[in-house]
Amino acid sequence: MDRLYRLLPVFFLLAIAVLLLFPLAALGTRFGLWHFMTAFALLGGGAITGLVLLAICGLILLVAIHHHEDKPKHRAMLVVMTLLLPLGYLAFYAVQASQVPMIHDISTDPAQPPELMALLAQRGPGANPLDYSAEVAAAQASAYPDIRPLHLDLTPAEALARAEQVAQALGWQVVATDAARGTLEATATSFWFGFVDDVVVRIRGEGERTRIDVRSVSRVGKGDVGKNAARIRAFQRQMAE
Repeated sequence: MDRLYRLLPVFFLLAIAVLLLFPLAALGTRFGLWHFMTAFALLGGGAITGLVLLAICGLILLVAIHHHEDKPKHRAMLVVMTLLLPLGYLAFYAVQASQVPMIHDISTDPAQPPELMALLAQRGPGANPLDYSAEVAAAQASAYPDIRPLHLDLTPAEALARAEQVAQALGWQVVATDAARGTLEATATSFWFGFVDDVVVRIRGEGERTRIDVRSVSRVGKGDVGKNAARIRAFQRQMAE
């Protein structure tokens, strides 16, 4: 155990490296230094390293407490506390991912999802396909039953103008608005990884009211951890206010 005590400063430096690895791996993807799969591999390696360190230093901490050895106890506790932030965030993310289906395309109109037009050229050859299948519709209906069209007492022109204001307020980059088609197309970019999701808003008059449909689809990745559904909810909430 004395040998492990002497290694505690090294363990602390490794814990700091794990702590810094998480944001650096993500930001490296955002700024184009490596592919997002490389970042995921780095995060996986960091998680394994962190768990091993947590187990070792947790054992050291228990032994030091039992033998009333304050110096190794405090050093081991410092390593454990340093690791709790990255490993806790990873665990939280994993729990979130396990609670939603592995889909990345959400629409308020599963029967006729709004179509992307202006954004097609930006998606690139490696982007996810835009085929909204019956399987995706069923998974969405089960996981997000509240994702439905929004009806407002506005004219289509008023709704389109408000949609542009709300999109900008939410931090989206508006790419195109088409009054003739009644559509708005925008992108939403995540902070850490720089993942880009495409959003299209479709506005149609229905009698004296206006129906607003929204589709949010991720360019990469099989799942979205609920981000697209949350984005649609936020948009509809602000549109209705």
